[in-house]
Amino acid sequence: MSTLAKAMSKFRLAVVQLQVGGVKADNLSRARRLVKEAAGRGGNLVLLPECFNSPYGTSFFSQYAERIPGESTELLSEAARQPGENQIYLVGGSIPEADGGKLYNSCIVFGPDGKIILKHRKIHLFDIDVPGKIRFQESETLSPGDALSMFETPFCKVGVGICYDIRFAELAQLYGRRGCQLLVYPGAFNMTTGPAHWELLQRARAVDNQLYVATASPARDESSSYVAWGHSTVVNPWGEVISKAGAEEEVIYADIDLQYLADVRQQIPITSQRRHDLYDVTSVQRENS
Repeated sequence: MSTLAKAMSKFRLAVVQLQVGGVKADNLSRARRLVKEAAGRGGNLVLLPECFNSPYGTSFFSQYAERIPGESTELLSEAARQPGENQIYLVGGSIPEADGGKLYNSCIVFGPDGKIILKHRKIHLFDIDVPGKIRFQESETLSPGDALSMFETPFCKVGVGICYDIRFAELAQLYGRRGCQLLVYPGAFNMTTGPAHWELLQRARAVDNQLYVATASPARDESSSYVAWGHSTVVNPWGEVISKAGAEEEVIYADIDLQYLADVRQQIPITSQRRHDLYDVTSVQRENS
């Protein structure tokens, strides 16, 4: 392998676990500061959490919603344009998006030039009812997206989901079959589903598809109406947790090694062993890429 190929087979992922409050300007200011910090520490791809500009809740979505481009995406565009040679790709968590009389939970991805290269609208809305613990119905205010979303970097192809999207193995399988080597999920699991399923789902998606999985959660705020679990995480293709945050605001880092990914796939070659004569997973809608 050439020196250039070796260099391009590794890159640094930075995951920002942001403390999100009720003042949008403060949320945006903290996000900009931590993106700059992540870039300064060598992050090549930076990931923000779900609803990084607003509290998470059906009563907040319409209040904080913006058109795209708008205030939050303009700030992220500026943040993506880092000075010097340390160029970054910025996965802008998600924000409540207003468009055509509807609201969406949308993730915007920016290239090093600050231009938008992808918009992913959350496909699977978070509608659950766990008696005595939590009931939440995103569909009361949000509409679902209708497309798979992937983007290219000089390092690898990346698939994007938002929070509840991670529960659907088919989505991750389709991303993997389309060449993605990293899946990113801005998410805000809660104090019921977080300890039970947050890490489990990430490890499952990573092992099932032999790729890297990263999640970015808001930091935990016990005074919030919706308390996020935190514990932003990066998992490798062997299913090992290689970086994990606590509950507080912080930035975590992981070195993504694509040669290691290739080695895992060679050692356990499930891609070539699938029985497509017996089963298959296909997409029926359009793709964003």
